[in-house]
Amino acid sequence: MLGDNIFYGHGLPDLLREADARPGGGTVFGYRVADPERYGVVDFDAGGRATAIIEKPAVPPSHYAVTGLYFLDDRAPERARQVRPSERGELEITTLLEMYLHEGTLDVKLMGRGYAWLDTGTHGSLLDAGNFVRTLENRQGQQTGSPDEIAYVKGWIDAGCLGARAALFGKNDYGAYLQRLLEDPAITAPAKETGHARSSNGKAQPGGDIAPSPLSSTRPGR
Repeated sequence: MLGDNIFYGHGLPDLLREADARPGGGTVFGYRVADPERYGVVDFDAGGRATAIIEKPAVPPSHYAVTGLYFLDDRAPERARQVRPSERGELEITTLLEMYLHEGTLDVKLMGRGYAWLDTGTHGSLLDAGNFVRTLENRQGQQTGSPDEIAYVKGWIDAGCLGARAALFGKNDYGAYLQRLLEDPAITAPAKETGHARSSNGKAQPGGDIAPSPLSSTRPGR
């Protein structure tokens, strides 16, 4: 995962677990953007199958950019050594992804409207991401991406450890939030599922708004 990428959305852990469970090949995620020429872009055939990934095309073949989140098998390091500079003079991750795509082992999944992907590579986009996270936290009263909360919910640390972390940050809002987690378990209670979207094969997909994979019969909008 690229360090300047931020992902947010209900059902995201399930989506990532599904990608991680694949025994081989790779999985990448497409996200609809207004300015695809800034990214690696997925090209689809008439049946909705991904046929190419083009880095920063002058004329984008679709509006679906490849996000900075990649799941690749243990062949990736050796294949990365085969990558040569592109016409832009750079080593492109898309070259590596196309190796998997051309052998038919790359799964391109589309993130639907229920997800947010923020690329914070510019001053403006970093400000946008900060405002996005701040709005969520102020509205919901919950931290976004707190490693201490995640560890506590997963059972990796106990209440004593969480209390020690709360004391460490006792003079700021983060410490107060950790203390509230101990006092009000409802803060970390998982939200009840309200429904599941269904893919073209009839199987339920977690998250409620995950677009079908381009490997299905449904063609994404351009």
